[in-house]
Amino acid sequence: MTTTESVSEEHPVRFWDVPDLNGLAFDPFMEACLRDEPVSRIKLPNGEGHAWFVTRYEDVKFVTSDPRFSRQAVLGRPITRLAPHFIPLDEAVGFADPPEHTRLRKSVARSFTAPRLARLRPAAQRAADELLDEMEQEGPPADLVQHLHGPLPLAVISDLMGVPPADRPQMAQWTEIQLSAGHGREASEHAKNAMAGYLTDLLESRRAEPRDDLAGELAQSVDQGNITLAEAVAVALLIQASAAHAVRNNSAQVVYALLTHPEQLARLRAEPGLLPQALEELLRFVPHRNAVGLGRIAMEDVEVGGVLIRKGEVVHSSYLTANRDPSVFDRPHELDFDRENNPHLSFGHGPHFCLGSMLARLEEEIIISTLLRRFPELRLAVPPEEVRWQRRALIRGPENLPVAW
Repeated sequence: MTTTESVSEEHPVRFWDVPDLNGLAFDPFMEACLRDEPVSRIKLPNGEGHAWFVTRYEDVKFVTSDPRFSRQAVLGRPITRLAPHFIPLDEAVGFADPPEHTRLRKSVARSFTAPRLARLRPAAQRAADELLDEMEQEGPPADLVQHLHGPLPLAVISDLMGVPPADRPQMAQWTEIQLSAGHGREASEHAKNAMAGYLTDLLESRRAEPRDDLAGELAQSVDQGNITLAEAVAVALLIQASAAHAVRNNSAQVVYALLTHPEQLARLRAEPGLLPQALEELLRFVPHRNAVGLGRIAMEDVEVGGVLIRKGEVVHSSYLTANRDPSVFDRPHELDFDRENNPHLSFGHGPHFCLGSMLARLEEEIIISTLLRRFPELRLAVPPEEVRWQRRALIRGPENLPVAW
């Protein structure tokens, strides 16, 4: 549902009452903005005022890479947004602009190189096989979210970070509370502060006893004076929470997409070498999040898509609508494994391009390939409309994914 508030006849403010969508449904408000008013004004359920909403592919790339649009300037401003709270800590890399942003990313860059991630693959594959062993022993029907999509990303990022197995359920609970609009501001802030306290202790322990993990790398950066302890904790929290939660939901959406597109699923079973290309199309196609994430502030007057955005105004941009822009993607609402030109923006663009993109791809490749190999008859155990989807979530995904084989 939308309501309109008049600011100007040319660009009225529309209230975006972000719906809880099921399955792979694309938000009709987003689709309408992309089609009818690619640079429009919106007001979201939380925060104050209104913002510009940029939807076209080239405009999204422009806003997310041009230094005249600042993330740092958001701090201290109650801008209009979906969540009742800001997810990152104030010192987090998500709020930083270059050159500070570059400095913070360097503190963990070594852990996300291709050679380092390749070292994670065998352990991630073993974890996936062990989780599916347990699922197979219990027999169908089984919930893939419970057995695979939830525990595997949590195990992978926790191994990388250095969080011991006994502490991972608590990490998962803190993350779930933070990355939802449904628990309220107070509960979310409490979870964020509790998680920050845990990670502070973890990093302090690595300063006393160094280890070869991400917490150890951050602790070393603190000791070398490259970042402060507060900055290191903020980086650790953002990576730990986002990696576990985002991959859980995204991978579950990807598998749901396959299970509800039988022709594409059959083709992938017949052509396993197609997986890397198919995964890129799945990443483009699935609606990863609700509404928009962190906004930006225009630091001077800038024209975007023929619209003048004034200094100090808030700008939100959508990678989801960029991925459905028909000027870039032919038949954008179709899942097409033969799509040759697929420069999707699912991991972002510009300085804030997702640091964990290679890790996410690794995990999703393992999940899909292992399921196809081990369960050639894998199918939904209920009609697609009976799969439960999360409510008031920031990152979209199914609550459960019942399957049989």
